[in-house]
Amino acid sequence: MIEKNAKEAIQLGKCKEFLQRKDIVFSGKRYGIDALGAMAQGLFCTLLVGTILNTIGQQFHIGFLTQIVATINGTDYTIGGLASAMVGPAIAIAIGYALHCPPLVLFSLIPVGFAANAIGGAGGPLAVYVIAIIASECGKLVSKETKVDILVTPIVTILVGIGLSWLIAGPIGMAAGAVGNAVKWATTKQPFLMGILVSAIIGIALTLPISSAAICAALSLTGLAGGAAVAGCCAQMVGFAVMSFRENRWGGLVAQGIGTSMLQMPNIVKNPRIWIPPILASIITGPLATCLFKLEMNGAPVSAGMGTCGFVGQIGVYTGWVNDMAGGVKAAITAMDWIGLALICFILPAVLSWLFCLILRKWGWIKDGDLKLDV
Repeated sequence: MIEKNAKEAIQLGKCKEFLQRKDIVFSGKRYGIDALGAMAQGLFCTLLVGTILNTIGQQFHIGFLTQIVATINGTDYTIGGLASAMVGPAIAIAIGYALHCPPLVLFSLIPVGFAANAIGGAGGPLAVYVIAIIASECGKLVSKETKVDILVTPIVTILVGIGLSWLIAGPIGMAAGAVGNAVKWATTKQPFLMGILVSAIIGIALTLPISSAAICAALSLTGLAGGAAVAGCCAQMVGFAVMSFRENRWGGLVAQGIGTSMLQMPNIVKNPRIWIPPILASIITGPLATCLFKLEMNGAPVSAGMGTCGFVGQIGVYTGWVNDMAGGVKAAITAMDWIGLALICFILPAVLSWLFCLILRKWGWIKDGDLKLDV
């Protein structure tokens, strides 16, 4: 018995040593933060940028952005359209990069991402996320273990990735779509309650070191639910930017307001109470977005989780308006639309977070320096 345990311990030790040598780390940070954040970057550089380019071209009548540059299998593509079409490969490569894949594994993820996204349908981004992680780690396991690495590594990575895409991308996509549709359906049926929940949860995710954009894309969060998500993200970014102005001045206002509220995470760990004002602001602006202004985000779903980062959330809302007008769903962009967008995304988050912060400062829950950024 003792000898058997000793052998098992030796084998376990060798396995851990092998995984360490291959840089395969099974951790929440590696898969839940690094990979998810990379997924959002892949989405941003393809689907989101492509959508923005198409919108700019259409609205400002820029010829080279609206011109058809390629026709593939009967489908016409503009520059933005081609960028958006590469979302699957981009997500896969971004995830592989975050997982420190060697070159042959990294480049082999291109067809894997394409397959997973195509088969995954509306929930394609989530399918790519899951399958790219597995294919990456399998590719890393065999990388440089044979004398014919140039054949073995790509073949293993592609077979595992496309094989899994064939088996599970469809169900993953359907599951993600079902969850997203349930959230969107619930938001239309219970706009007040769901406005609060979606706004607060997605807003919190935006400030946490995970990707709210990737979550919104994975669930294809659009419509009223997408509008609530935009509200929550803006409450966090604008809220932290304004309430910390006395500590961080203009640099902090820009860094958080059009950068990311994630910069406040070290301060949140030190004093979680500084998170109360923007969360309360999101709880208020979320239902106002869904119930009063009927704010819908019908652009690229990834935009719903971006907030005021580069004003991507607002561009997404505007793109949705344009799409709705083109489809006959919306007659025109009204003054109420613009007022609602300004109030939900900028004015109310700033005023509410500042007021709540002022109260907490008077209570002594937030002290001078608690919101100071180390940048």
